[in-house]
Amino acid sequence: QVQPVESGGGLVQAGGSLRLSCATSGNIFRASRMGWYRQAPGKQRELVADITSGGSTNYADSVKGRFTISRDNAKNTVYLQMNNLKPEDTAVYYCNAYGTLFIRFDYWGQGTQVTVSS
Repeated sequence: QVQPVESGGGLVQAGGSLRLSCATSGNIFRASRMGWYRQAPGKQRELVADITSGGSTNYADSVKGRFTISRDNAKNTVYLQMNNLKPEDTAVYYCNAYGTLFIRFDYWGQGTQVTVSS
């Protein structure tokens, strides 16, 4: 399975938490910077957080202090722990695997809906 597969989206009230998961094949995962992006209706897709193969992380200002990205190299899975969710976090969340394994690759998951009610 090369294409990343996301899970964990859903409906939650403001202030609640969700954890998203994304898995891909081992070779791809180990070579990837893994990222979570989101796209709200009528808006462009934006980076939420990413993590390099070495574990360095980067976050959008809007989620700093509330979201945590992590990766489990034994399970070929990246997680996005989302706490203190706000209605403006409502979007389709996409997982991305970007890196080089003989050739450059850039794989996207199908997306998972996160809806935060006020």
